[in-house]
This record gives sequence, structure tokens and C-alpha cells, in this order.
Amino acid sequence: MKAVVYEQYGAPPAVTEVPAPVCPPGSAVLEVRATGVCRSDWHAWRGHEPVPLPHVPGHELAGVVAEVGTGVTRWRTGDRVTVPFVCGCGTCAYCVAGDAQVCPHQTQPGFTGPGSFAERVAVAAADTNLVALPNSVDFVTAASLGCRCATAFRALTAHGRLGPGDWLAVHGCGGVGLSAVLIGVALGARVVAVDISAAALDRARALGAEHAVPADAGTAATIRELTGGGAMVSIDALGSPETAAASVRCLRRRGRHVQAGLLLDGPTPLPMDVVVAHELAIHGTHGLAAAGYPPLLAMITDGRLRPELLVGRVIGLADAPGALVAMDHPPVGAGMTVIDLSADRRAAT
Repeated sequence: MKAVVYEQYGAPPAVTEVPAPVCPPGSAVLEVRATGVCRSDWHAWRGHEPVPLPHVPGHELAGVVAEVGTGVTRWRTGDRVTVPFVCGCGTCAYCVAGDAQVCPHQTQPGFTGPGSFAERVAVAAADTNLVALPNSVDFVTAASLGCRCATAFRALTAHGRLGPGDWLAVHGCGGVGLSAVLIGVALGARVVAVDISAAALDRARALGAEHAVPADAGTAATIRELTGGGAMVSIDALGSPETAAASVRCLRRRGRHVQAGLLLDGPTPLPMDVVVAHELAIHGTHGLAAAGYPPLLAMITDGRLRPELLVGRVIGLADAPGALVAMDHPPVGAGMTVIDLSADRRAAT
């Protein structure tokens, strides 16, 4: 099959022929129809996160079941599916409870094994990890859910418990942040978007943010003033000491901070005096398990949520290596890039 492969960290990726994946017991092999190009794929390619080399990237995918292994009971060939970026083992207490996103034995296509920048990809524990796609949701839209939209959805619903009329502050308007803006608006919240980029703030306004605030030392105070006392829910969608602290400080009393952005640069001091005095809640968030997808898909099928608005460019597999390398200098506010393998198949026939 064709796949994008890089031999070493930072080495030029290329489309090449590789062996098609096998289908172990309990697993499924998917024919990939669309897959997102994510900043996390770039981090792995650059060596910021260890992956087995040579490597096939890609973890935001949708497609059709091509083969099922022995023991799989919920799926058959031809089923339209998507996959969380965190896949559980299917048997531990966390997976049984529907919390595969924190499975201690988790796998991640495109990180722990070959990913979806390929014509086919294998998914372990298929009965736990595959998500049925409604016919009304096309493959490019499904791939755009990926880790960004799905992560933002669980952050705001499970952890933030965001409701209509609540003020939501979104710190960092990249992929996760703009997804949070879009979802927050769909949930009926009033959104304040924060970023250093004017283009990103313009994009947040276009998606429905009521206020767009340039990030600086006074961000938290500005949000408290705009919202009449602070946000009820605030999310750090970037991941820096400054954005994490600002997210906590902008909350109203008994508000909820959700940390979605990875904090990779060592310890991050938070204003715990404010956390204690104002009885704030602090949550981490790590993706969305397959069991959590139905409410997200329901919002898409009934038209409340339009994740396709986050897609900026649709390309073929041949252009995927260049798209990955281009993330060295990604354009701000341009929307996500999705690889459409269905278009490649149509062109081939």
C-alpha cells in the first residue's frame, strides 16, 4: 500500500510503498478515507516525542472497515467509522467504565505504531475503539474531529460542564482553541477568545466569539471586567506557564479551569492561593474515548455544530509530506489541513 514514511527525525517524509497492515485478533484494519494533519504529527516528526522509526504518521482519521480480526463482534466490513486518537486496551477497569482515554495500556495510531497517512491502518481492540459514523457525516468532517475538536468537546462538556449563558474564556486560538470557540458557541456559551495573533483572533470572532482579547500581562483582569466578574469556565488550549496562570486568574469564584495544552517545559506554577480562596476547580483533559462520541456526533447531525468550518485545506496523499514539513512555519488562522484519500481513489479510477 502507499503511505507517508520518514526514516529519521526531521528527515524528509515521502510517499512510498510499504506492507499493508495485518489484522490481529480483536483488531480491525481500516481503509483510510481521510486523515488530518496535526501539530502533534509534526512534533513526532521533529523528534519531540519518541516514535518507532521508520514511521508512518497520522492519528486523526476516518474510513471504512476493510477487515476484522477474530473476536470482533460489533463491526463488519464496509462499516463507516472514525477512531479516537487514544485507543484503549478494551479490558482494563478504565476501558470497561468508558474511560479509554486514560487507559494505562493505551495505544495511539501514528505514535505507538503506524498511523493513518496511509491507505490502510490497523486499530487494536476494535470493539472498544471504533466509532460508527452517521451517513450524514462525510469523511473529511469526521477526520477534522481528530484530537483537536474531540479534545475540546470533552474539555468543555465533561470537565467544564459548560452551559447556556456561561462565560467561556479560551486561551490560545490554534486547533484546540478554535474548536473550543466553535463548541462553546454551539453550547450557548458566551466566548472570550485570547491569542497573541490578530489573525487568530479574527478567526475566533468569525466562529462566534463575543470578545477577542490580545494576550498580555493584563489578560485575566480584562476578562474579569468584560464578563462582570470572570469566566465560569476557562481552557488553556496552548500550554504555557503564562496561559495556564491567566486561565486560572480570569475565573469567577467557583469557576473551572481545564488544561488541554501540553506543558512540556518543566514545572508550571499556578496561583494556588486564588484556587483555594475562590474554590476553583482544576482539570486535566486527554482526548475523548469512543464511548463519548455519540453526543458530539449528535450535535453535528442536527446542525448545531459545524466542524467543517475549521477545515482550511483539503489535499491528496501526494501532498501530505509537504504539508507536514510546512508546519515548521504554519500560517496562523488558516484552518486545519485534511488529507482526502477518497479523492485519490476516485482519481485513480
